[in-house]
Amino acid sequence: MRALVKAAAEPGLRFEDVPIPEVGPEDVLIRVLRTGICGTDLHIEEWDGWGQDHVSPPLVVGHEFMGEIAALGSNVRELSEGDLVSGEGHLVCGRCRNCMAGRRVLCPNTRSVGVTRDGAFAEYVAIPAGNVWRHHAGIDLDVAAIFDPFGNAVHTALAFPVLGEDIVITGAGPIGIMAALVCRHAGARHVVITDVSEYRLELARKLGVTLAAVASDAALPEAMASLGMREGFDVGLEMSGAPSALSQMVASMSHGGRIALLGLPSKPFSIDWSQVITNMLTLKGIYGREMFETWYWMSVFVQSGVDISPVVTHRFDASEFEEAFAVVRSAECGKVVLDWGER
Repeated sequence: MRALVKAAAEPGLRFEDVPIPEVGPEDVLIRVLRTGICGTDLHIEEWDGWGQDHVSPPLVVGHEFMGEIAALGSNVRELSEGDLVSGEGHLVCGRCRNCMAGRRVLCPNTRSVGVTRDGAFAEYVAIPAGNVWRHHAGIDLDVAAIFDPFGNAVHTALAFPVLGEDIVITGAGPIGIMAALVCRHAGARHVVITDVSEYRLELARKLGVTLAAVASDAALPEAMASLGMREGFDVGLEMSGAPSALSQMVASMSHGGRIALLGLPSKPFSIDWSQVITNMLTLKGIYGREMFETWYWMSVFVQSGVDISPVVTHRFDASEFEEAFAVVRSAECGKVVLDWGER
């Protein structure tokens, strides 16, 4: 089968012919139809410090995907060939304290599809049946392909109650914009988003945020003034990993405000902890998706009218992956999807 492979410990990816994955008794073989390109894939393609620390070539990359079930392991019962599915890319151990207590998102022994085991930038991918999410009939294939990052958005947006609250989101990438859509659907009053990319800010405006502003020290105070807010934001969603973004967010929160942090900083940095303490702020780290409550909520949101399809701004045939990666790297895009073949 064709697969996009990190073949050696050096920059770049290339197409290779590799064997179709074997299917164990508890596994499912999925014929891949669409994949999304993630920032993680950029790290691996560029072979930066993160990629070198986490990946051992050769490896088939990619973890955002959807497809149809092509074969079932002998012990798999509740899925069928032809089902449209995506997959939870975090494979947990099942035996640690958190797994045994049902807190699989907190498993310290997690392995990752497309990072520590072969992934989905290929014609076929095999994963455990317990990691398969079956989609409802009629779902848009591009939407199904980005359920993984949509899950990050939902997990972050629902970390704290947002009904009637004023929300600030720093980082208007695809996950930040999808989180904004979830917050509006869940009843937030104002949703303000900041970024350094005017392209992404304009996309956020088209999708209905209350206000989208270029990130700066003055952006959030000016946003509050224009909206008549007097006591700061109730909930903050930090999606950028930029030190300045978190500092600006902390300074703009209401007393007792709550912050969910998804963006990964590239290095340690300091914040004003006196503001966190005296304003009694709550900070919560977010990673991946809760298994599988977040997946349930994703399907519910799509079925109840949350349309994330406009977040997909570019589509390429899988053979055009170099051009697709260049578009993602430019940040002049929303989500970029690769097409691996029709159903």
